[in-house]
Amino acid sequence: MIDQFERLPGIGPRTAQRLALHLLRQPEEQIQSFAEALLAARSQVGQCQTCFHLSAEPTCEICRNPERNNGLICVVADSRDLLALERTREYSGRYHVLGGLISPMDGIGPEMLQITSLVQRVGQDSIKEVILALTPSVEGDTTSLYLARLLKPFTEVSRIAYGLPVGSELEYADDVTLSRALEGRRAVE
Repeated sequence: MIDQFERLPGIGPRTAQRLALHLLRQPEEQIQSFAEALLAARSQVGQCQTCFHLSAEPTCEICRNPERNNGLICVVADSRDLLALERTREYSGRYHVLGGLISPMDGIGPEMLQITSLVQRVGQDSIKEVILALTPSVEGDTTSLYLARLLKPFTEVSRIAYGLPVGSELEYADDVTLSRALEGRRAVE
């Protein structure tokens, strides 16, 4: 059981051991419920047919929500990024989950991601803007440039600003972070 927990992202040997020991102290009914929940999630959760976010339905809750802005699509690499943006409660548009980033070093090309469906979606629907919310990395930048080139004939394309985290000190920031913070500046209101 400890070995299985260690396979999970972010779980080291000590945490895996704590989780395993905790579960062993639980009543059998609770362990049964936990196991059934895992199996049910694995068999019932798939991808939304529209945005490719995780969903137990053919269309996810966000895509079904009539109050969301249909003219705005935020492109993210995976569902974790979507959930992070949703936690801010600042974005009210739709999403598109690529399923990763272009990474030739890892053998991941554009054809392995949900890029064709994004271009079709933008071309068919009246999308006013696509926001690229991809990781500030070589892979994220490559994917953003590739998507911008494909989408600019159809709509406005923007990218989220990158900069300094709240509470950080300028002297400890690297050159790329400082450059992006300067580029992403906006007027003081």
